[in-house]
Amino acid sequence: MGEAAPEVSRTLGALLLGEVPSLTRVEVAERAGVPLDLAVTLWHQLGFPHRADDDVAFAESDVEALRLSAELVQIGILPPESQAALVRTWGRSFARLAEWQTTLLAGRAAADGGPTTGAGLTELANDVLPRVEALQSYVWRRHLASAAEHLLEDASTLTAAESQLAVCFVDIVGYTTRSRSLDGAELVQWVDGFEHDTTALVVDHGGQVIKTIGDEVLFTVADPAAAVEVALEVTSRGADEADPFPAVRAGIAHGSVVRRLGDVFGSTVNAASRLTSAARPGSVLVDAGVHRALSEQDERDGGDDEAPWRFRRARRISAKGFDHLEAWRVRSRSAD
Repeated sequence: MGEAAPEVSRTLGALLLGEVPSLTRVEVAERAGVPLDLAVTLWHQLGFPHRADDDVAFAESDVEALRLSAELVQIGILPPESQAALVRTWGRSFARLAEWQTTLLAGRAAADGGPTTGAGLTELANDVLPRVEALQSYVWRRHLASAAEHLLEDASTLTAAESQLAVCFVDIVGYTTRSRSLDGAELVQWVDGFEHDTTALVVDHGGQVIKTIGDEVLFTVADPAAAVEVALEVTSRGADEADPFPAVRAGIAHGSVVRRLGDVFGSTVNAASRLTSAARPGSVLVDAGVHRALSEQDERDGGDDEAPWRFRRARRISAKGFDHLEAWRVRSRSAD
């Protein structure tokens, strides 16, 4: 593109921002009524690139965003003790989303025979951006409604620092070896299939996927039985050679969990991770909390003869932070 590159970049930037940048960061802070050092801190936490005081790289939308951020701090939605972590989470999440969406736009432009930069990409963004923005708002509000519904089902969670949850890790067996035999597109398709099918099962059982880490999915659910059902289903599918779903193993722990910014922490999470690492391919290991909860449920339902699963005591697991972690292997009765 040569000398036209800066002009095209400015045009595309103005389109994505909704206006042509005309302000410096100093001017933005002054108009928003926010100290410059606080504004710079917020921008750093959001992951925005560094700008000098005289760089004309901001717009009126930045003024409004900074003013809104200051108001959220004032009313306590962004308290000082959690402000940095929350803002960083926003920044990381939207940065990943923006990078992925930009790649999709460039790929579509290339597939249509047009340039992946310049006026062609600008025209495509102008057509697609409003639709993507509206859809993102819809998805966000639907998740807000779902989160509020779950939160209000148990009023005690409104102020509680911890929740009682089943935590499960599902880990692909032999991921490193298999990934070496696949090209980039095949690897993405394989991992996407694993994440898609696992997420669908989790959601269908009332759970929540906390995060995916390449070859691993972490999810939580209030009912330990539901976590076991998901884990047994994915390990069963992984053992079926006719099913493209990968071979997996899983570990589940039940107990007190700390929720923070969409993630979960605490010894229960650590126990589930250690159980997963110790599980054999195609197996599900659970801790004492899950074993106790399911055993009590079996008794309420009429005894072991009616239980949909069987337990077998496994060797205690030696792991950092645990003194001989108790473990049971759980299997579906129908698999016997």
